Amino acid sequence: MPTSSLYHPLKIGSLELAGNLFLAPVAGYTDRIFRSICWDFGADFSFTELASAEAITRGGKPTLEIVRRGENEKLYAIQLFGHDPKTMFNAAMALAPLNPDAIDINAGCPVPKVVKNGAGSALMKDPSLLARIIRAVVRAAEELKGIPVTIKIRSGWDSENLNYNECGHIAAEEGAAMVTLHPRTRGQYYTGKSDWSHIADLAGRLKIPVCGSGDLFSPEDAARMLGETGCAAVMFARGAEGNPFIFEAAKSFFQLGRWEVKPFEERIKIALKHLELLALETGESKACREMRKQFAAYTKAPPGRKGVRGSAALRNNLVRAGSIEEYQKILYDFTRSAFTQEAN
Repeated sequence: MPTSSLYHPLKIGSLELAGNLFLAPVAGYTDRIFRSICWDFGADFSFTELASAEAITRGGKPTLEIVRRGENEKLYAIQLFGHDPKTMFNAAMALAPLNPDAIDINAGCPVPKVVKNGAGSALMKDPSLLARIIRAVVRAAEELKGIPVTIKIRSGWDSENLNYNECGHIAAEEGAAMVTLHPRTRGQYYTGKSDWSHIADLAGRLKIPVCGSGDLFSPEDAARMLGETGCAAVMFARGAEGNPFIFEAAKSFFQLGRWEVKPFEERIKIALKHLELLALETGESKACREMRKQFAAYTKAPPGRKGVRGSAALRNNLVRAGSIEEYQKILYDFTRSAFTQEAN
């Protein structure tokens, strides 16, 4: 199947993007350092991890810190979650000094601490409340130089309540400029397979762009989703964890029909850069703790590709590292041993 036409510029409201490969908002992973690295490797648009509207209205510095623009992050959206329209309006207005290029509403997060307060995917249980929240954020965004509002939803609360079409139409009617659909229910969390037919259904019904998410782990997956569903863009989530190179690889696949796995030593080099930049932001001790899961992801091979021998043992050692020097020594010893064995 020809794939070159699947990668193309995209307009979201007043926002013009050079391409349609996005980095999803992923709690605990898409900090400003990682988002910047993804831009280095070809992301066309990026989303912050979810930020509490209530925390932002209270001026919470930790929350504001996670939604700051990355150093080379050209175009980005700040994702808000909340259950009160007035608070969502005030939070969106409070983002003015950060100058985001879009505001994204989280109506898809399935985790208990979010949904128990009526936010995230719980909003899909109350479409009238969802409409009021979208309306409030759109009104705020119009005052922030008319930036677009986008929203991320799931297929529904559970298999008995699939209302993505209703919620998608509400979003469009209330002024949202794009809907992203992760076609799992809240009840599924991240288990089972996402149902891409829901993306195709919604994309065929809405006049605004629909972005697809869910089970995108390779360039081939991205091409298949775009081709099969007719969605306007794709959003890499878990497929980008430890793999910011997926954007570069996807563009290569679309344009040339092939892509190469980033060599292990280069992956480690970028992972160490990530650690060092994060340490400058948060302090070395905190950065080293936060990077344990990141290094676990960086050292895994992409699905369907052969990994480096001994990498499982390497990950067991990395999760115990407590300083940059320890990370460097563990990785240096491993690469010297691994590649010496290959040479022999």
